[in-house]
Amino acid sequence: MSNRGAPMRGPAPPRTRINGAIRVREVRVIGDDGAQLGVMPTSEAQRLAQEASLDLVEVQPNADPPVCRLMDYGRYRYEQDRKERESRKAQKVVQLKNVRLEPKTAAHDLETKRRAIRGWLAEGNKVQLTIRMRGREQAHPDVARRVLHELAESLSDAGFIERDILPEGRTLTLILAPGTAPARRQSAAAPSRPAPATS
Repeated sequence: MSNRGAPMRGPAPPRTRINGAIRVREVRVIGDDGAQLGVMPTSEAQRLAQEASLDLVEVQPNADPPVCRLMDYGRYRYEQDRKERESRKAQKVVQLKNVRLEPKTAAHDLETKRRAIRGWLAEGNKVQLTIRMRGREQAHPDVARRVLHELAESLSDAGFIERDILPEGRTLTLILAPGTAPARRQSAAAPSRPAPATS
């Protein structure tokens, strides 16, 4: 029977061999406490594992001879799965949400968009505000700029301007990031306050 129409599959991940699945003649054994027990016949290593109510687990199959460890394999897999789940939870994917506006967006529409943006920023996402100017609106980009800046200013408690207004043809964009703006260093050239006069 031809496999011509079958989907191509990559090589399966190597399966960990334990206990009776380890068929080599001899192995190097590490105890469950990390102590080196030396090279011994596989049958002897399997007997040691059985006597200790543990599993013989192949940890370095490509070594010569393969290295095996005495361990509770069920508990080991449980710990590995738990660590993987925790690392997946810790990985926060930041999304870039896009909000389209018009130079003449109505006040109630702006309020609806403001609530949505506030929610996205609270979730840790970034928000790109976009205004596309049409027809005569292109002659007054200052109106569109004012709309973007006023909206950004009204959200200053939830986010800060990460990238200020960037014109691209007939479109203006501004990006908000969650949190408050990082503190800017005060310029060394900033005037210092004069000391109070003494009589």
